[in-house]
Amino acid sequence: MGLMARGGRLPRTVWLLLAARAINRLGAFSLSFLTVLISTDFGASVATAGLVSAAFGLATIPSRLAGGRLADHLGRRRTIVLGLAGCAVAQLGIAAAGSLAEVAVFAVLLGLVFELYEPPSQAMIADSVGPADRVRAYSLLNAALAVGGMGAGLIAAGLGRWGLRWLFVADAVSCLACAVIIRIVLPADRPVRRGGAALRPASPEPAADIKPWRDRVLLLMLASGTVYALVYLQVMMSLPLSLARRGMRPGDAGVLFTVSAVTIVAAQPLLRLRRLSALSAPAALALGYVLLAAGLAGYAAAHTVTASLVATVVWSLGDLVILGRSYALVADLAPPGGTGRYLAVYGISWGFAGVAAPIVSTQILEHAGPAVLWSGLAVVSVALAVGQVPVARVLTARERKRRVPEFAAVPGTP
Repeated sequence: MGLMARGGRLPRTVWLLLAARAINRLGAFSLSFLTVLISTDFGASVATAGLVSAAFGLATIPSRLAGGRLADHLGRRRTIVLGLAGCAVAQLGIAAAGSLAEVAVFAVLLGLVFELYEPPSQAMIADSVGPADRVRAYSLLNAALAVGGMGAGLIAAGLGRWGLRWLFVADAVSCLACAVIIRIVLPADRPVRRGGAALRPASPEPAADIKPWRDRVLLLMLASGTVYALVYLQVMMSLPLSLARRGMRPGDAGVLFTVSAVTIVAAQPLLRLRRLSALSAPAALALGYVLLAAGLAGYAAAHTVTASLVATVVWSLGDLVILGRSYALVADLAPPGGTGRYLAVYGISWGFAGVAAPIVSTQILEHAGPAVLWSGLAVVSVALAVGQVPVARVLTARERKRRVPEFAAVPGTP
């Protein structure tokens, strides 16, 4: 596939941020047990527990948007610390709650602060590296979170034997540890101020002129990103049930998720292959979606753990390509001083998908079975690959429009 593309070394700021987020991810396991806590400790029905979880999911949408605005106005580092500290307070509140109403209140509070640190984290990476290194940097962020996720499962298994509330305490501790690390080791940044001064020293555009909701490419990315997030979350939620339907152990899903994380980490060097790095963003995303479709089609045909392992490796390679390229493209679209808001708008795709995914996956599994679920998700992934064509067209048109003033400024040019 070609020789490795020569890339620059990532700055120390990026590596420190990756390490801090990995530590935070080690404790990010409590939400998976929120409905269980509500049902067992307070005797609530599954439907009531689901409503509380849905309220949390809805609250994460304004949280992501607020994180983007605060990142560009308050500063990246301050917003990250604020979000992590807020998560710690809310999680400790859930752990100490004495009634279902208190749990619901703290769950909504957790949702309102849960996504605050995502846009500034992603924007800090965009500010710290050049466009050529953004794909690698965002892919490494995904890998760091995957590594933390592997350890999170082991910690959850141990603490869960003491009591579910301890999971929320441990999650709060990891948030505080991450906040302290970021506050101490990461450099302070300058927020956008009135009159046009931005995080980047020479910002030609006032912050008030940054309007991400009017950017056609960003809106196309938001649409495709929402569908992708819906597919991804259905994999996370449906895989254990699908295995059980086919006579395999639901616990084997943990093995498959671990294989996915290992693949994402081990395959990082592939991103620096010349042929892959030379692809345009839409072409690379289309390739990623095709790989995702192939892996999901493999799940549709798999009736053994071995076959499922092969399918997992394939779709994880697609995930590796998609996440790095998508966030890098959105960061490149943003005008100076608007990176946080652009990434926040794109990031709410996960909030939309988080509300829809549980309903869609369970209904399909219940009424049609695993083969239809995975085949349908594979078809949707192929559609996402085809959907990169309009993205490429709009990007080409934008590039031509930018070049017109440059040509017009040359003396003698008609």
